[in-house]
Amino acid sequence: MTSLTGKKIVVVGGSSGIGFGVAAAALEHGAEVVIVGRSEDKLKAADDRLGAGRVTRIAADMANEADVSRMFEQVGAFDHLVATAGTPPPNDPIGETDMDFVRGFVDGKLIGSVMLAKHAVRKLNKGGSMIFTSGINKDRPPVPGGAVVAAVAGSFSYFARALALELAPTRVNIVSPGWVDTEMWDEIVGEAKTGYFEQMGGRVPAGRIARPADIAPAYLYLMQTEFMTGETIHIDGGQRLV
Repeated sequence: MTSLTGKKIVVVGGSSGIGFGVAAAALEHGAEVVIVGRSEDKLKAADDRLGAGRVTRIAADMANEADVSRMFEQVGAFDHLVATAGTPPPNDPIGETDMDFVRGFVDGKLIGSVMLAKHAVRKLNKGGSMIFTSGINKDRPPVPGGAVVAAVAGSFSYFARALALELAPTRVNIVSPGWVDTEMWDEIVGEAKTGYFEQMGGRVPAGRIARPADIAPAYLYLMQTEFMTGETIHIDGGQRLV
């Protein structure tokens, strides 16, 4: 496995959640880290938590191609792209689906990832990689209301397989986590989060819900392992089994 010391890693979604966990872990392994997010305030708060001045922060909207292009121009040459950014998914039954909300979700998650790949290839160093984030909803879709998020999450494995062939020897992989205790859950379920996590944590073989620090090693593994591409790593504590 290769060292991450001195490697420049761009973490889109690095101001919170899994992305923040990846940024923290990459710093511990000696990497130079750039965190990207929509909110300058959240980026500044993340910078402070990581140790002020240890990361470069760039505010950009991944649903806006001009922002994506500008972001990579600011980054310059780099070694690994990690994309963890996301928004709460649509969860209405299909007959009540708000199509504007669906389009916004697809633009932010799937189309945003396509735009990241499009512009990343212009700056990515030889031997580098791209890692995108899928999720448990493709394997265990909520019923009702899981059709859209399952379709989007499931598409990433095929996206990576095709890009791995097109961009070889650049490696493209996917991390698929289960439920993770992140700030997004506060938006989705609010105060009910504790009950949800206790219930699911009691069911999964790992015995609890993951923290971002539990998921980050999967991303580091894919950056360091030079002989894995076009693959999806599931890191869900066995949630797919129950």
